[in-house]
This record gives sequence, structure tokens and C-alpha cells, in this order.
Amino acid sequence: MALKPEPTAPFHSVQYALRVLETVSRHGGGVTDAQIARETGLPAAHLTPLLRMLRREGYVEQVADGAYIVGDSLVLLGSGVTRREALEAKLQETLTELRDSVGAAVYISRYIDGEVKITQMADGPHTPKVNEWVDFRSAAHASAVGKCLLTQLDQNGRRDHLARHKIARLTSRTITSERVLFSKLDSQPPTVPVLDLQEYAVGTVCAAVPLTAGSSVGCLALSLPIEHAHRLRSAADTLNRKAAPVVLSLAL
Repeated sequence: MALKPEPTAPFHSVQYALRVLETVSRHGGGVTDAQIARETGLPAAHLTPLLRMLRREGYVEQVADGAYIVGDSLVLLGSGVTRREALEAKLQETLTELRDSVGAAVYISRYIDGEVKITQMADGPHTPKVNEWVDFRSAAHASAVGKCLLTQLDQNGRRDHLARHKIARLTSRTITSERVLFSKLDSQPPTVPVLDLQEYAVGTVCAAVPLTAGSSVGCLALSLPIEHAHRLRSAADTLNRKAAPVVLSLAL
């Protein structure tokens, strides 16, 4: 239905925005601003700033040929598989940006049903991922990811985990005493990244920061080969500062 804007009607009125979004949604392969104008009846004076606002908010995206397509924010208003896929894609994009920002492979880990799980990650040719030579589920006592998740559990939760996954020496730096491990977890400041200095694997250093979205236990982590260990502290600090957008993505 073509619209005839009133001279005093603001360009961002809900009615105009809905008509534009309906038009973009009908054209799965993309639609030009000229076509949107024809189908909605909106003049350029109203349409141009409206499209700019919808792009800024993520409801539409503009592809290489200038056409407009549905954006993540609009998809996320849906439900079911489509919403989950859009959320995962959005989080993956955030992780990729973090990877490039810190110059290291980055990971999202969650503590789900009593197990350590890497749910998403972003690596690359110049930012290799950790070689999982021992299942991460069995190495919470040694990895930055695992220790960061354990810090968020109470004493009973930690003991339950270690009762199912016995502490084992993975390298010469691995903590093998439950008492020493718990003492270190208890003294870990919540705002300071948890480090793994070759405790999980020789040749790799890692850092992790907690992510809290509701009652879930999670963390954001990075890994570096030992030759880049001198960058670990600064990379971890950058990761810590940039964790908030990831938390917001998880909480959607």
C-alpha cells in the first residue's frame, strides 16, 4: 500500500518504517531504494533518512550492489531455527572482529549440564586454535577456559566436577593439588583475566574472562603460541574491555 506522508509526519514514524520493512522482506534477493519508493509511495526526503536509521539499527543491510536486504535485528525478532541461526551468525561476526582486534584465536565457552563446552570460536591462518590434545571437558583444572568457568561455581559445584573429571598432570606446570587449585580459584579477582601459562599444552598460553548472562556460566577466551607470550597480557586486557558486546549478544 502506497503511503502519502503528511507534511508534518516525522520520517521515522512507525507506519513508514513498517511499510519499508515489509517491502524489503518481500524481496529476498534485495530491493533498491527506487523500488522501495515506488512500492511504498515514500518520497526520497522521507525514505533516505529512514533507510539510514534502519541500517544503523541493523534492521536492514545494504549489499554490494546497493540493494537492501533484511538485517539481523529484524530476523532476531522472529523465532525458532531462523532466530537461533541469526543469533549464532551475529555472535560469530563479533568473535571474528575480536580475533582480528587481539590478534589471537578467540573462543566462547559455556558450562552446560556439568561439562565444559566450547560453543563457538574464531581462528585463522595467523591465529591458530589450541590443539585439543586432551578433551577440554577433562582439563578444566589446567585450561584458562576451564579455570574461568570453575571460578564461577561454588565449592560443591567444583568438587562435583573434579569428582567426575580427575585432576591429571598434563604438563610440568599443571596444578595437580585440589587444595592449591581451589585456593587459586578463590583468590582470582573477578575483573582480572584467568591465565594458562602452558598448563594445558606445552607451546600455548591462554587467557579467559567470565561472561555472565542471567544465571548461565560462560567465558570468553583467547590462545596464543608461546612465541607470542609477550602479547598475552595486553591481548587479555583488550579481550576484557571488549567482552560487553559479546555478553549483550548472548543475552538477546
